[in-house]
Amino acid sequence: MRSTHRLPNLRIAVVGTGAVGGYYGAKLAYYGRDVHFLIRSEQERAAVRRFGLQIKSRKDGFRVARINVHATTAEIGPCDLVLIALKATANDALTDLLPPLIGPETLLLTLQNGLGNEEFLAERFGPHRVLGGLCFVCLHKTAPGVIEHQGYGNLALGEFSGYPLPRTHDIAWEFKRCGVTARVVADLAEARWRKLVWNIPFNGVTLLATAQRPPDAPPVSTADILADDALAYLTRRLMDEVIAAARKLGHPIPADFADLQFKRTAEMGAYLPSTLLDHLAGRPIELDAIWGKPYRQAYNAGAEVGRLETCYQLLRRLTASANNGSRHPIP
Repeated sequence: MRSTHRLPNLRIAVVGTGAVGGYYGAKLAYYGRDVHFLIRSEQERAAVRRFGLQIKSRKDGFRVARINVHATTAEIGPCDLVLIALKATANDALTDLLPPLIGPETLLLTLQNGLGNEEFLAERFGPHRVLGGLCFVCLHKTAPGVIEHQGYGNLALGEFSGYPLPRTHDIAWEFKRCGVTARVVADLAEARWRKLVWNIPFNGVTLLATAQRPPDAPPVSTADILADDALAYLTRRLMDEVIAAARKLGHPIPADFADLQFKRTAEMGAYLPSTLLDHLAGRPIELDAIWGKPYRQAYNAGAEVGRLETCYQLLRRLTASANNGSRHPIP
């Protein structure tokens, strides 16, 4: 029987109102939850206050006209649940952003990509507060307050400290009541590696392949990868390597999980992963969270990660060159 201790009206803060935070926060707000969005850009705050948050989708688009928008977390105050959707590259800002939101029983749910985000929060705010969420969704933020939803939207939740608690199921149930397909995972670390099976190769290969093209050429999409035998082969081999590394670390992901990822990717169409969009927009990529930490964990466990190491080192070089003003640094 599901626990009945959950408060019926959680006060929720969203830190990082980009595509992911905006989408899931808007879902909760649309269904009447008490959601408060941190938007530090004055221009974007004005747009959202005037027009609300709009989710454009072929299946279930909607708009939330009245949004609780705040310039600082001090304006929001303590909440029951904090959704953290900043890029992992901005984690240092959380040290100052989160304390005004934290009360005695506040829970921190990170919706960020890669490894190390739960550990970062646990070290600073206590492991008992920390949950992880994995978002399986295709989103782009196209304008202030406007998010384009291309597909999926599933959410997997787990406890950082161990097995799921009743509160984990309660939060998943809140998302379900607000139109989000949500489930609870028993092993958050394994779920993180399952997502890396897609994130490491597709984010990496689209970015590296785009860097090989002339500056005026269109970026490489997931559909382009699937249509190119060489890129598809590289992507599949990277997937196999990540699956083998996960097994070495004690996460028994089946080999045919890669087949499922290719099938789902084909259904996305010409999707541009978030890392590629960040790079093209001149923003830092989540290099360490998505490639660096997984590589180091796998290497230290004795896994064969030659392709992952190569991908990581090329992306390090690409990032360094981009910071020096060159978009296409790879010869």
